Amino acid sequence: MKSTRKGLRDGELYKDNYERLNCTDCEMTLKKVNDPDEVFSVRTCPECGRQWKELR
Repeated sequence: MKSTRKGLRDGELYKDNYERLNCTDCEMTLKKVNDPDEVFSVRTCPECGRQWKELR
């Protein structure tokens, strides 16, 4: 699982006008899941299911 910063650099993700992260393939806004036991959050595309981790 890549980080969101690496996904932005590789062109897999982009930010819209409101600074929301979107999947480049599906053009859908990513959903966020916070696990209290982990140091990072998981960002998931609801359309294709790809995941990226984001440090909090």
